[in-house]
Amino acid sequence: MAVSTFFMPAVNMIGRGALSDAVDAVQAYGLHRALIVTDQGLLQCGMATRIQQLLNQQGIESVVYSDTRPNPTTDNVQQGLALLQQQQCDCVISLGGGSPHDCAKGIALVASNGGSIEDYEGVDRSSRPQLPMIAINTTAGTASEITRFCIITDPIRHIKMAIVDKHVTPLLSVNDPELMAGMPSSLTAATGMDALTHAVEAYVSTAANPITDACALKAITMIVHALPQVVQRGDDQPARESMAYAQFLAGMAFNNASLGYVHAMAHQLGGFYDLPHGICNAILLPHVQAFNAPACAKRLGDIAAAMGIDIHGLNEQQQTEACIGAIKALAKTVNIPAGLAMLQVKESDFALLATNALQDACGVTNPRQASQAEIIAIFKAAL
Repeated sequence: MAVSTFFMPAVNMIGRGALSDAVDAVQAYGLHRALIVTDQGLLQCGMATRIQQLLNQQGIESVVYSDTRPNPTTDNVQQGLALLQQQQCDCVISLGGGSPHDCAKGIALVASNGGSIEDYEGVDRSSRPQLPMIAINTTAGTASEITRFCIITDPIRHIKMAIVDKHVTPLLSVNDPELMAGMPSSLTAATGMDALTHAVEAYVSTAANPITDACALKAITMIVHALPQVVQRGDDQPARESMAYAQFLAGMAFNNASLGYVHAMAHQLGGFYDLPHGICNAILLPHVQAFNAPACAKRLGDIAAAMGIDIHGLNEQQQTEACIGAIKALAKTVNIPAGLAMLQVKESDFALLATNALQDACGVTNPRQASQAEIIAIFKAAL
């Protein structure tokens, strides 16, 4: 077995009431002025102001950058960086889901390394740690608050850049399910299926190890039980807390085992059409695993078992079919669109999307390598 290096924040606080404990802990870092990176929704609902007030009680001043787009762009990073430099901030606090976290990572990385965010596309392109970053999570899915992954859209090239860098891992992550209670059911479903995709792709990854395997399988079992409950009843706090832990476990898995073609392909859909990342993942997930099956049938059987399927007596092909069927059934239960056509994706774009997907860093650890024609075929199957 190859040497495994495990990346995650030094401190991670999870559970109801974690926000208050986290703000107390921030003071110990000796920070003085924070750039809070968030979006308009969290600004308008008052959550950003709440964070500012809590920081102020600890003697930490702050300014807010709230123009982060759902798929954060290079422009978002540049604008946030300009505000950080103008206000002489010494740290970054992200508030939200994957979009504010990724935007904040981009700002913090460029602030300490110089250049532009495009310079860091790929794996470990930076030379210095980013500015100190604290990630306060409000969704249960992306796990961006704990990972070394930063996804930024380049609107000129119409692609999502995958920045995989040990230096973008936050110092502290906060998962307080009380902050997730207001998520609409559609966002809950999309982010929850994103978490499932993280766990599945990490488990079948060529870089998987015993630690990531344990995290991935436990995450899958928790998601299957909790996600339908919390989509149906957003105020179900025990289910919200289960999803907070599940998405964290899935994040631990893929942060260290990496991902696969689901993410490599979904990044292209998001960058080209500006589509929701979790929805794209959910639609692609069963079709990519059908392609992967010849290379990882046993592992797909393990996933089926983790999803509650009795695989006793089934051969490998039947176990694979059971796994793919269970993924599709869960997606249907939480009202994920049935195919890419419902998102206005066009078959005429598949050749370009496939070419770009094969250049995405996430595809390196997919268990079965594909040609452009095979990626196109997966897109067609998901249409």
